[in-house]
Amino acid sequence: MAEEKPNAPARAQYEIRRSPSPHPSGVHQVTEFQDPGYTIVGNHLTQHRSLSGLAIGLAAYIQSLPEGAPVDIRTLAKRFPEGRGRIAASLRELEAHGYLERVRRRTDDGRMVTLTLSYNNPAATRARRARESAEEAKRRTAVTPAPVAPAPAVPPPVAPTRASRTPTSVPTPAPAPASPHARTDPPHARPELPPPPPEPRTRAQHTPAAALLANLRYEDPRLLLSVRDVHRLTPAVAGWLERGASPEAVRNALTTGLPATLRHPAALLTHRLTELLPPPLPAASPAATARARPAPLQTCDGCERAFRAPTPGRCRDCRHPAVASRSPTGPG
Repeated sequence: MAEEKPNAPARAQYEIRRSPSPHPSGVHQVTEFQDPGYTIVGNHLTQHRSLSGLAIGLAAYIQSLPEGAPVDIRTLAKRFPEGRGRIAASLRELEAHGYLERVRRRTDDGRMVTLTLSYNNPAATRARRARESAEEAKRRTAVTPAPVAPAPAVPPPVAPTRASRTPTSVPTPAPAPASPHARTDPPHARPELPPPPPEPRTRAQHTPAAALLANLRYEDPRLLLSVRDVHRLTPAVAGWLERGASPEAVRNALTTGLPATLRHPAALLTHRLTELLPPPLPAASPAATARARPAPLQTCDGCERAFRAPTPGRCRDCRHPAVASRSPTGPG
């Protein structure tokens, strides 16, 4: 009973191996080079404390998709095992925190579609837009002309009285109109200016032209134009449409090959609309137009069947009933 027998064995018997790493537990990154097929996702999204795991996963998945891929609730529900309710709630989370924006826009042909904007860094986008808005406001303030003071009112001329009329007062003759072939200025004194774009003959093209300019922001967020710029550029775009250019051709000419840094989008669009203006379509001769146009539809006076003829009357079958009866496709 006096012999001491401890219950626990000695510590050396367990052979505990200590790891040389200061953090033996937790995650260890195994990074491999991926070429191609990878998406850069910021830690502000993957480590967001207010978003759910499904919302973070959906945001990363949407950012990995190509431009124009469908990301509606039905398509995402077919892709992931979660139901439509959970996916819709996760999309609302992303909208609330600025990672997603769903807007309704009207196309040039009048249809309403849903456009989804995915932001990989909403805070940086908001800061950039605020900086560009401040620069645009500063530029407008700098170029706004100072108000011109009104000219002093000139009193109307007083009719001369009989006593003030003198024989020597001779009315000044009006200058003779200049000859159309006369040149009053030397050739070097008149600089040659580029001709302005032709104004459309009607204002029927102004509404689709204004809609096209307003929708450029969906092609590139940097092409967000003010109301003043849209009104100023609408006649130029209407001139393109007047010359037979389709809205898709105008949009491609304005949005293709944009520079990496775009500070003044309205100036760039003005330059492209002026320099890339297509030539007008050749006018068709009246004879060719008359030959190409088919005869109008007429209603037969005998059988009320529609047929093409320059004047009203009877169709061929009613004019020649014997021939129609012998024909395999005739009545009977």
